[in-house]
Amino acid sequence: MALRKGEQTREAILWAAIVRFGRDGYRSTAVADIARDAAVSGTLAYAYFPNKEALFLAAVDEDAAAVINEGLSTILDDPHAGPDDWREALLVTLVAAVDRHPLARRLLAGLEPDVTDRVLEIPALAELRKACVERLRTEQAAGLVRSDIDAAAIANGMVTIILSLLMSVVQLGGGAAGTYGSDVTAVFEAALGRAGAGGRRRSGRSSTARPPRR
Repeated sequence: MALRKGEQTREAILWAAIVRFGRDGYRSTAVADIARDAAVSGTLAYAYFPNKEALFLAAVDEDAAAVINEGLSTILDDPHAGPDDWREALLVTLVAAVDRHPLARRLLAGLEPDVTDRVLEIPALAELRKACVERLRTEQAAGLVRSDIDAAAIANGMVTIILSLLMSVVQLGGGAAGTYGSDVTAVFEAALGRAGAGGRRRSGRSSTARPPRR
C-alpha cells in the first residue's frame, strides 16, 4: 500500500536522521542537517518531531527494530528448520544486519551511552523473544529439546547472549563472531539437550584434550 504524502515525508526525515545520527552522532548533528538531507525545510521537520531528542529516539527505535526484524524473519520464514539451523541462522543474520544499520551499530558500539539500554525495550525485541519461545515450545513438543526447561527463560537468555555477542562484534571487529559464534551455538545445544543427541561439539576452535593432572 502506497504511503500518503505526510507519511512519506515523515519516513524521509526518519531515514535521513538514521544515516546522519549514525555517522556523526547525536551531539554533532543538527535537525537542520537532517532536514536538508531529507530535502525538506527545517520547520517542517518539527511538524513531525517536536525536538532533536524525539527525532533521535525515533531513529534509534526504527533502526534497531530493522536489525531485529531481520533476525525475526529467519525464525518465521522457515518454520521447518532444525533446532541447530534456526539458532545459528539467527545469530549469523543479526551479525550481518548490524553492518547495514548505522545507528544501531553506533549504539552497540557504546558511542551513545545515554540510550544504549533503549534497545532492550523496543517492541521488535519483545517479538523476537516471543518467536524464540514459540519455536522452543514446538521443539519441546516434538522431543527435539529438553522438556524440563522453561522455554521463556531460555529464550530470554538466548536473546541476551546474542545481543552481547553483537556488541562484541561491533566493538572488537567481525573476527569475534567467527571466533565465538560457534561456541555460543554449542552453549545453546548443551543447555537445550537435543533429544537423541550424541553430545556433538560444534565449537570452531581446537578441542584437543588435556592429559589428567597427577
